[in-house]
Amino acid sequence: MTDQLTYPDVVNYAVPFFIVAILLELVWIVVKGRGGRYETRDALTSLIMGAGNVASGILLGFIAWGFFMLLWQITPLDLGTSVWVVVLCFVLDDLRYYWVHRFGHRIRWVWASHVNHHSSQHYNLTTALRQTWTGTFTFMMIVRAPLILLGFHPAMVLFCGGLNLIYQFWIHTEAIHKLPRWFESIMNTPSHHRVHHGRNARYLDCNYAGVFIIWDKMFGTFVPEQDDEKVDYGLVHNLGTFNPLRVAFHEWIGIFKDMSQSGLTLRERLMYAVAPPGWSHDQSRETSDQIKASHLAHHPEDRGTPGFS
Repeated sequence: MTDQLTYPDVVNYAVPFFIVAILLELVWIVVKGRGGRYETRDALTSLIMGAGNVASGILLGFIAWGFFMLLWQITPLDLGTSVWVVVLCFVLDDLRYYWVHRFGHRIRWVWASHVNHHSSQHYNLTTALRQTWTGTFTFMMIVRAPLILLGFHPAMVLFCGGLNLIYQFWIHTEAIHKLPRWFESIMNTPSHHRVHHGRNARYLDCNYAGVFIIWDKMFGTFVPEQDDEKVDYGLVHNLGTFNPLRVAFHEWIGIFKDMSQSGLTLRERLMYAVAPPGWSHDQSRETSDQIKASHLAHHPEDRGTPGFS
């Protein structure tokens, strides 16, 4: 078996491109007076979050890698390293990303790691770099296990994951409106991903795709951007802070505070960790499903329209 296989760290190689692209987007916005907005404190927080993500990967990456190599040692399958195997790995890893991303919005424990990415009230290329410091603790590495057990080398799987992240960088922009229809129908685009970052009731919990928007269309989570409803970026309840520590850890703290309330049953304590964000034992908060239902109660004319099917 190809135990010593290595691939380049494509995300590190892409950093100069990220920097140049951010500067070009900023110039475009300044010159054209449209296509997004930059706020210095917000952009700086996103950059710090990105740096923290790299640091946490260096410190904790050995945990996922050790788990993957353990699986590689026990699987009898080895698909090799041909170009077609890499292409298949890329497609299947994108399907894996779809489900991890969907779990990240529907399971509070995973949301606690992902929420920071949605905490910006702006949508520009720095937002793409607003990444988690705590992904290891969600245990979502398990979702990659089938790929390795099927015979894709761990190094190849991580390489494809890196390509996936690079693709997702450029779709975090308002400078691009919509692309040709054939591209929009297959690929994730700035338009589709803007919707994903919206806090509008219509746009909650949809468009989880990384590269191929077809997954959302297959699994019923696709919502197109509406010309008559501008995306309102951020969280349902925005943080009101640019403190990177609070951005990184506020939801984890919230989980443990909720679970430690007095008078709860064991089930209620567990639900505060694994139920959808917004769940509460006393109905004092709302999940995304409840927010949509509340919207429809006041706007029944929206029933059956995108996001309210």
